[in-house]
Amino acid sequence: MFGHAGRDGKPQYFLYALLCGYGCAWIGHFVFEKNKPASFKRPLYSFLGDWVMYRDMWRGRVSF
Repeated sequence: MFGHAGRDGKPQYFLYALLCGYGCAWIGHFVFEKNKPASFKRPLYSFLGDWVMYRDMWRGRVSF
């Protein structure tokens, strides 16, 4: 999505990318783990970590 935002010049794509990354993480923290996400203290680190975990799930490194 970040590539599309840069190429097409549509800033709302940046917002969509952030919502995808943070939204999945926040649901997991609040609903399943019952704790507070790290994104409130370290937003960039948390955002990148979410995408790393998402990639690892597709590669079969993280079990469900």
